[in-house]
Amino acid sequence: MKIRLILLIAGTAIGLAGCKTTPEELPDPTPVAEAPIVPAPAPVVQSPRPVVETAPQSQGPIFQGPTPGTLDDFLYQSGGEARVYFGYDQYDLSSEARDALRRQASWLQTYSTVTAVIEGNADERGTREYNLALGARRAESVKAFLVSQGVSPNRLTTVSYGKERPIDPRSNEEGWSRNRNSHTNLMSGSIG
Repeated sequence: MKIRLILLIAGTAIGLAGCKTTPEELPDPTPVAEAPIVPAPAPVVQSPRPVVETAPQSQGPIFQGPTPGTLDDFLYQSGGEARVYFGYDQYDLSSEARDALRRQASWLQTYSTVTAVIEGNADERGTREYNLALGARRAESVKAFLVSQGVSPNRLTTVSYGKERPIDPRSNEEGWSRNRNSHTNLMSGSIG
């Protein structure tokens, strides 16, 4: 029995040795065409689009400005300033002043609970008394125009500061022209 076992093992070993093949002995399979090397596409970089909030389809873009009814809203609607300017020794309204006051009147009509003090100012030239009188005429001129545009006179008061409250400290024509003004100072109501 030992001999049979040895012969079986030897025969198996010889049989396996005869079946051993190397890669060189393998038959060539059907030749495969080499695929060309294609570089990866460059990444597409898109700049972000500006974000614009939109209202429901029928309304278009939403403007995010000052809160309605606030002092910032008044200034925005008035063209950026609550002042109108006058010529030297004048209290009549220029066309620019009338345009600004129309916008102020429109805002004041929208916010009918707001009251205002119209402050008249003058430059430093002239006597204190003369400039107080000139400032009063400027304030009254502005009030009269706002009333003519539909603002109730009960909501408007006037005061003159003459040359006592300059907004520009310079003693030259540029400074004086800025100090010749009337300021609409909102006092109460819907302002925030």
